[in-house]
Amino acid sequence: MTRTTDAAAAVREHVRAFNARDVDGLLTGFTEDAVWITGSTTVRGRAALREFFGEAMRGLLPTLEVRDLIVEGTRAACQMTETLTYGGETRSYPIAAFYVLRDGLVAAAKVYREGSADVV
Repeated sequence: MTRTTDAAAAVREHVRAFNARDVDGLLTGFTEDAVWITGSTTVRGRAALREFFGEAMRGLLPTLEVRDLIVEGTRAACQMTETLTYGGETRSYPIAAFYVLRDGLVAAAKVYREGSADVV
């Protein structure tokens, strides 16, 4: 399996675990020192990621649908649609996520949602 295939598989597994609300499965796809940036929030390390994703999965009920995935080496760019519940209302947003992988695991990611990744 090439690095490109590994990176694509890692991102697809990330999205699968996210949609299944499988926090443990999601976290196995991250390095111990992973950095996640979304909107004005930066989260570092698996323990903080567990809290961050767990809270989002309970409160926002998000799901992702991959539209486009481009991989080059250990970097991936993904255009997705995110559907979530905020203020009792279901909303959909186009998002873009940029991943850096190390040894097949997400080491860093930055997510942009329709101008900002902060839900408002």
